Amino acid sequence: MKNEKHESWEAVKAEIKKEHPHLTDDDLACEIGKEAAMLRDLQKKLKMNEHQIRKWLSLMG
Repeated sequence: MKNEKHESWEAVKAEIKKEHPHLTDDDLACEIGKEAAMLRDLQKKLKMNEHQIRKWLSLMG
């Protein structure tokens, strides 16, 4: 099951990078316990609020 989630996130990351090529793998590194930091970084880079980021990510994958 863990592998399926990893593959799913990899697919989502690929779609995100198509839409926002300036984002790096480091920007999209989703580590357990560090999700909030990733969301804050994405908010800054994409100029969106947390709600917008969460909605956007849910639509992506």
